[in-house]
Amino acid sequence: MSFSMGVKEEVLKQMSTARHCKIAELAGIISYQGQVAIYGCGNDKRYRLCIHTENIMIASRACALIKKTFKVTTQVMVRSNPLNNSRLYVIDIKDFEDSKSILMAVKLIKPDGQVNDNLLVDEVIMQSPCCKRAFIRGAFLVGGSVTDPHKAYHFEINTQTENKASQLIALFKTFGVNAKKVVRKGNYIVYIKEGNQISDVLNICGAHVAMMELENVRIVKDMRNSINRQVNCEAANIGKTVSAATKQLEDIKLIKNTIGLESLKDNLREVALLRLENDDMPLKDLGLLLDPPLGKSGVNHRLRKLSEIADNIREDSKEDF
Repeated sequence: MSFSMGVKEEVLKQMSTARHCKIAELAGIISYQGQVAIYGCGNDKRYRLCIHTENIMIASRACALIKKTFKVTTQVMVRSNPLNNSRLYVIDIKDFEDSKSILMAVKLIKPDGQVNDNLLVDEVIMQSPCCKRAFIRGAFLVGGSVTDPHKAYHFEINTQTENKASQLIALFKTFGVNAKKVVRKGNYIVYIKEGNQISDVLNICGAHVAMMELENVRIVKDMRNSINRQVNCEAANIGKTVSAATKQLEDIKLIKNTIGLESLKDNLREVALLRLENDDMPLKDLGLLLDPPLGKSGVNHRLRKLSEIADNIREDSKEDF
């Protein structure tokens, strides 16, 4: 079973006790996977609600929400999905009055009797934080997915229209989650790629076990990345130290072979001789061998002086040619 399916199964085990939260979750399900047929006109309009999903457990969830909230018993029909020949589970509420009651409760019918464009839910449904969580939960169940955190950090919900995408992004923002949107195959996908933000979303949806699993993966990955950065940093520092020592030796040997070390001042000659004898010793340890001992910055200062002398010798050599 995929990580995404595991998250949904965990979410499906929970059911809000408050009626308004059940309505909000059902609103998310209908908005993202519902269809409404309208018969008649004017005051004689009749509505028929249909919900379809490829997941039998989500279909059962929708049936349970409808029964518990509206005392309406529904049945799930199995049909073939013409797009990919998979099974499609359909909840068809044939009773016009039942359909109207549900649509009015989830705020998908306007006062004039018109169904909201693209089944965009009125935000009055999502006033309280608990109802916002419930709506997001419903939208995720029918249109969302989350990648196994061992592979990558990616959470998304297919919102179908730009208005729905903007509405969902605004909902996430109220919880401090910064979601983004992208158009893919004509649909508007709301997505999140930061591990800590996905963890927050799983918490919002009530998938606490999955959230802890993601957090454990994040800890291991962060620790591994931290160790890699430290190793790379130490390797870089070692490389710099070796390069610097090599350059120092080259400079000192050049001075020795041209003007001679005896031409140097005592303090510079002392450091030069110690560096020749200890070609890979750190500057701090090199300074302890001096009499009197000298700090790292002091040793570095003298070595820079030697480097300047060597550079001058090189320049004079170029002028001779």
